[in-house]
Amino acid sequence: MARATARQTDDREASQRAWSHGTFYWNELLTRDPERAKKFYGATLGWTFEPFPMADGGTYWIANAGDQMAGGIFVMTDPEFAGVPEGWMSYIAVDDVDARVGKAIDAGATLMRPLFDVPGVGRIAILTEPGGAGTGWMTPAPAAV
Repeated sequence: MARATARQTDDREASQRAWSHGTFYWNELLTRDPERAKKFYGATLGWTFEPFPMADGGTYWIANAGDQMAGGIFVMTDPEFAGVPEGWMSYIAVDDVDARVGKAIDAGATLMRPLFDVPGVGRIAILTEPGGAGTGWMTPAPAAV
């Protein structure tokens, strides 16, 4: 487990150095049944999964395609997710999420929840753009020096 966590950290830091504004950065499956999802994507794509502990005591699953991180699985257990359909959420890297969210709201987007920080990952906004599509925007955390 320690080796897997170190590799996850190394991979995350490498990806943080490589991001550029306006590009897709991360993809995450929101599901209520992570075991079903892991079975499906493991059988069909050959993905393997590593647990990543969350601050609330839950588990986030990192999906790996070979030795590369392919995405994540977020388990929707909180009441705030009642009525939210299962699906993939894409996150776009932005240079300053706070400033960009202001521009997005001025352009007709709706902030679905307050901006939040995930230590070691970045600052995140979940928006609904004017056409109704949900999107995540994030300013990735700087890589550890």
